[in-house]
Amino acid sequence: MDLLTALLLLVHLIPVSVAKNGMDSKSRKRIMPDPVTEPPVMDPIYEALLYCNIPSVAERSMEGHAPHHFKLVSVHVFIRHGDRYPLYVIPKTKRPEIDCTLVANRKPYHPKLEAFVSHMAKGSGTSLESPLHSLPLYPSHPLCEMGELTQTGVVQHLQNGQLLRDIYLKKHKLLPSDWSPDQLYLETTGKSRTLQSGLALLYGFLPDFDWKKIYFRHQPSALFCSGNCYCPVRNQYLEKEQRRQYLLRLKNSQLERTYGEMARIVDVPTKQLRAANPIDSMLCHFCHNVSFPCTKNGCIDMEHFKVIKMHQIEDERERQEKKLYLGYALLGAHPILNQTVGRMQRAAEGRREELFALYSAHDVTLSPVLSALGLTEARFPRFAARLIFELWQDREKPGEHAVRILYNGVDVTFHTSFCQDHHRRSPKPMCPLENLVRFVKRDMFVALGGSTNYYDACHKEGF
Repeated sequence: MDLLTALLLLVHLIPVSVAKNGMDSKSRKRIMPDPVTEPPVMDPIYEALLYCNIPSVAERSMEGHAPHHFKLVSVHVFIRHGDRYPLYVIPKTKRPEIDCTLVANRKPYHPKLEAFVSHMAKGSGTSLESPLHSLPLYPSHPLCEMGELTQTGVVQHLQNGQLLRDIYLKKHKLLPSDWSPDQLYLETTGKSRTLQSGLALLYGFLPDFDWKKIYFRHQPSALFCSGNCYCPVRNQYLEKEQRRQYLLRLKNSQLERTYGEMARIVDVPTKQLRAANPIDSMLCHFCHNVSFPCTKNGCIDMEHFKVIKMHQIEDERERQEKKLYLGYALLGAHPILNQTVGRMQRAAEGRREELFALYSAHDVTLSPVLSALGLTEARFPRFAARLIFELWQDREKPGEHAVRILYNGVDVTFHTSFCQDHHRRSPKPMCPLENLVRFVKRDMFVALGGSTNYYDACHKEGF
C-alpha cells in the first residue's frame, strides 16, 4: 500500500470528536475541526490531503443549527470550484492522464451523477447571461483540458448541494415547493469550472430544476466587484504583498535547492521551472494518486512536493502576520460583502426575493473574504470550499435578526473580528445582523486608516 492510499484510508476511517458548538473539542481556537486527529507539527502531506478534499463519507456540518425559536430567512453561499485539471504544465513532461468525462462506474461516484449529466444535456442558453452560454455545462474531455473541472469536482459539488438541500430545504423550508426565479440569485465567473461547479451544486440542491426558472449572471472579476473594481490602493497593497512573497521565497534555501533539482530533472533553467508554478500540476498528481513525472535524468518525487507545499504553508502563516494582505483583502472583499449585506437587509425587512444566493468562484475570491472577516486561522480554500452566511429571525422578537457564518461546515461566527466581543458579552448563539452591517459599512474602512467609504479608501493619497 502506498503512502497516499494509507493516508486516504486514515482520512475516511478515523472519527473525530466534535464539541456541541461545532469546534474541535480540544481547542476552541482551532476553527477547522478535521477528519483526523491533527498532526502535532504542520505536516505538508496532511495539509495537501485536506486541500484535495477527496469525496468520502458524508461529512458532519453545522449549517442550519439554531435554537428552535429562530427562523431561517436567507442563505448566501460562496464556493470555490471543485477539483480541476492543472492550469500549468511542468516543462518537458507529459501531462497527467486524467479523464474528464463523467462515468458512473468510476470513483468518486455520486448517485445523482447520471441524472446530472442528462439534465445538463437539456440545458438552455437562455438560463445563462452572455458570454456564459458559450461554455459547456459539464466536463466531457477524455483527456482533461487545462483548468477543466474533473469528475471529482462535479461530485464534490453534488455533495455540497445535497447537504444544503437536506438542511435548508427539507429541514428549514427556506424555499417553497413552488419557488420563483426571483428567490434565487446565481452568479459565476466566466470559467467553465465555476459555471459547472455552480450547476452541480444547484442540481444537488434543487434536483431536476426547471431551466426556465434559473438565471446565472456573469461576473467578469474574480473579486466579484461588479461596477466597483477600480481601486488603486487595493492594487498597491497587492504589490507590497507580492514583494513580501518574493522576499520570503529568496530566504528559503531549501526551496531554491528543490527547484534547482527539479529543473535539472526536466532539463530547463530553474527560472523557467519556477515560472511554470509546478505545485499546481504536482497537486493534481497527488490528489489523483498519479505518479509524479520522470525523465531520463530522474523523477520528481514526494520530497520535492513536501518542500514546496511546506513553503506554501509558511507563506500563508507569514501573510497573516504581516497584515499587508489584510489591506488588500478589506478592499477586495468589500464590494461582495456590501452586496450580501444589502441582500440580507432587504430580507430582514420582509422582502421575499433572493433568499438563496450562490456565488461560484475561485480561491482568490474566498481568500480575501476570509481575511477581511478576521478569520486568520482559516485554512486556504480547498477544492469545493464553501463559505456560508445565514440570516435568522428571532420569532420571540420578530424585529431582531442575527447571522451565522460557516466555513466548510464549521461555525466560525465568533471568530470574526466583528463578533468576537459580542460573544464574550452575550449568551446568544448568533451575531446580531447590525454587527455585520456596521462592520461592512464603517469598520472595514476604520481598519484601513480612517476613511469613511469605499471610494475614499480606494483613492487615499499618500498611501
